[in-house]
Amino acid sequence: MVQSEEEVILPKVRCVARARIPTTQGPDIFLHLYSNDRDNKEHLAIVFGEDIRSRSLFRRRNGESQQDRMIRGAYVGKLYPGRVDADIDDRQGLALQFDQAGNLITDNQTTWNGENDTLIRVHSECYTGETAWSARCDCGEQFDRAGKLIACEREASTGIVGGSGHGVIVYLRQEGRGIGLSEKLKAYNLQDLGADTVQANILLKHPADGRDFSIGKSILIDLGIRNIRLLTNNPEKIEQASHPPLLNCVERVPMVPIHWTQEGEGIHSKEVEGYLRTKIERMGHLLQSPLNLHSATQPGNVLV
Repeated sequence: MVQSEEEVILPKVRCVARARIPTTQGPDIFLHLYSNDRDNKEHLAIVFGEDIRSRSLFRRRNGESQQDRMIRGAYVGKLYPGRVDADIDDRQGLALQFDQAGNLITDNQTTWNGENDTLIRVHSECYTGETAWSARCDCGEQFDRAGKLIACEREASTGIVGGSGHGVIVYLRQEGRGIGLSEKLKAYNLQDLGADTVQANILLKHPADGRDFSIGKSILIDLGIRNIRLLTNNPEKIEQASHPPLLNCVERVPMVPIHWTQEGEGIHSKEVEGYLRTKIERMGHLLQSPLNLHSATQPGNVLV
């Protein structure tokens, strides 16, 4: 029997720490590190907007001091030398309120309204694409663009409405669509031998896509987000993004590869073209592409 969304038990997550990160792209972000009861990985939320608050982080804890709260990042406004109260920022005129159980009481002056349609990217770790300048995939490009879209009011080249400085990139540690970095490198060798990205995973006895986005849902719920504008081309993410009534995907915002729309920009390689073709043909990604789809494969070139 298929479980309803209400019956599905989501992972339990807890925000361990939060810190302000000044960036080279413009606005400060607030990096949240999460623990959970499903794995031992340190998943992250890259939060745009100081007022998007983790309920687990800000909940008052027995015996803690205001200094303890500031050190773990459970403060309102901005830290400065000599500040002594985490829950009150006198300089900005902000003060947090809590109920008798220590739970944060939200109000529009101090906390982002979760009913707002909020721009979200659920992103899986890709060391090669984000750090090693890989042109085998567009993961690094999508990560960078998601941040720029969340920061801006509207993207000039596409007209996409941005987040105007509010939104979240949920960063899940599930490299290689869940197979890990060592297996991913083996998959790259198989691709050079003729397999596509789906075939390579299967030849290594892994699923084509072994990712689980449930921790991402729990993180968004903890951040008080209810209505999400999801940056994705992946129909599986759209299906997994909702958890009514706590979390609803109200819009899909497409992420068209930059080099398809801006000549001389983005990632150009035969590898990324093959990767995108496979995502469309084999994984059903929602892209209307200029690629030559369903191209004939030369005999003997693909491992089976």
